[in-house]
Amino acid sequence: MRNRGRILFLAVIALVLCALPALAGDPGFKQLEGEVFQTTLPNGLTVIILPRHEAPVISFVTYADVGGVNEQQNATGLAHIFEHMAFKGTTTLGTKDYPKEKAAMDKEDAAFTALRAERLRRPKPDPEKLKALEAEFKKTQEEAQKYSDTGAFDKVLEREGAEGLNAFTAFDQTVYHYSLPSNKLELWAALEADRFTNPVLREFYKEKDVIMEEKRMGESQAIGRLFADFFPVAFKASMYRSWVIGHMSDLQAITRQQAMDWFNKYYRAKNLTVAIVGDVDPKTAMPVLAKYLGDIPAGTKPEGPVTVEPPQREEKRIIMDDPSQPFLIIGYHRPDVNDPDDPVYDVINDILAGGRSSRLYTSLVKEKKLALAVESASSIEGQKYPGIFGIFCVANKGKSNAECEQAIYTELDRLKNEPVSKDELEGVKARAKMHFIESIDSNMGLAMQLAFYQNLQGDWRSMFKALDRIDAVTPEDIMRVAKQTFVKNNRTVGMIETTPAKAEK
Repeated sequence: MRNRGRILFLAVIALVLCALPALAGDPGFKQLEGEVFQTTLPNGLTVIILPRHEAPVISFVTYADVGGVNEQQNATGLAHIFEHMAFKGTTTLGTKDYPKEKAAMDKEDAAFTALRAERLRRPKPDPEKLKALEAEFKKTQEEAQKYSDTGAFDKVLEREGAEGLNAFTAFDQTVYHYSLPSNKLELWAALEADRFTNPVLREFYKEKDVIMEEKRMGESQAIGRLFADFFPVAFKASMYRSWVIGHMSDLQAITRQQAMDWFNKYYRAKNLTVAIVGDVDPKTAMPVLAKYLGDIPAGTKPEGPVTVEPPQREEKRIIMDDPSQPFLIIGYHRPDVNDPDDPVYDVINDILAGGRSSRLYTSLVKEKKLALAVESASSIEGQKYPGIFGIFCVANKGKSNAECEQAIYTELDRLKNEPVSKDELEGVKARAKMHFIESIDSNMGLAMQLAFYQNLQGDWRSMFKALDRIDAVTPEDIMRVAKQTFVKNNRTVGMIETTPAKAEK
């Protein structure tokens, strides 16, 4: 996610996903479903529009069906890099003289290629040659920078009243979003079509430095390091094992041409969905959208990963000694979002950690006073492919990760062996209804949901059936899924164990 207004993308997805249960039985909601307009442009781009005329504002979401899961060894972090690049302008926006800028960037790329080759030379690079190449590369960077109109894309939109201009990259998707006054629909369409047809990856190497610093900052915190190490342990084969921001060595070595190749493969009309919610009329909007978005090259829908995560054979553990506060992660492999048991995992998640009356909070925080905080997430990786059901815990002062871990297992065993009461299950369903009611007050929240459902479940209409699926969950389903999932050989445990700080020499 871009630095301005930066929020961890996991938090964004959590906010979106908590709103997914739909108020299927409400007449107003059913009416809302009937107002959604969907079409596919001749180039293959999917357009979803939901009119809501309460205010003269439109929220826009452009969903690229690509994320960290599509990356490969030697090029991790590409999805996130291109997200940053999508704000750098085009051949006409963001440049002072594009022909001269292009020539300067070509020299910059040639200098970086030479520097990269020396850095990767085995058995080791020549220090003197490396120094000379670094100086030449810096010189070409400074020359290319002369022709860049930094921030031009943002400036145009901010001048026209844009709010929430940002984007995020996750394991399964890259999403661009912001809102504009409703009379700026054509501006949005023109800019969006331009940046996904004629992007210029200016300031590429400078922006890579920003991303690498972002990675350093994330890993400067003990919990950040634990998460970065946890997923490669939990996953053996799936690219969910590689944190979206990428490996430092890959970030250092990735070239502008690699990023352009990524764009040419994944940023084609057949791999894009736009969701538009607000003060908009599909009849008048579609000619405008077709005029601009219809010019994005069609391309082909890229094939997804073929690697399948094999069943886990035994429990895995990672223990990190650090002076920071104890922290515990327990992760269990679970199926993807389209599995019939997906709503069962949502129900289990709410039972375990859905607020201060939830089982884990009641047991570990209120009664046993083992933990300061305890949470769970029905999926902490991507959702398109099998992921991880996660439980997180911060031990109380004087208490240990081991005590918290055993208390968590006690609650998981309850789910396996004791049917959930009717009252507790009804409470879960009531909270699902409440979450959705809160979410439909936001045009952006609705646009996000429509785009997510369209791509992750193949049809935005699935959003309007979500509560039906929740309603169908029975106590027997919960016991069955708990017995299948919460077993020792299916779990990965990660923890920070507090150790004294090392004295500085």
